[in-house]
Amino acid sequence: MKTSQHTAEQIVKILEQAERGEQAIAVICHEHGIAENSFYRWRKAYGGMAVNEAQRLKELEKENTRLKRLLAERLLEVDSLKELLNSV
Repeated sequence: MKTSQHTAEQIVKILEQAERGEQAIAVICHEHGIAENSFYRWRKAYGGMAVNEAQRLKELEKENTRLKRLLAERLLEVDSLKELLNSV
């Protein structure tokens, strides 16, 4: 999955701008060079969050990805060892 070019702070600011309702969402998206789908996805994930909460969420998602990768590697190692033991 492609990583975002926008920081958590930028995403929250864009969402806050849309919440004020001064401009249409299509205009805001065009200003910031994002697709409306991205905006709605961000709103679903970050809606109502403060900047520090959004940054913490991104950190936790990154850590979760790393832990999932480590678990997959360990499961592969265990499976390989079981196969080796069964072949002996």
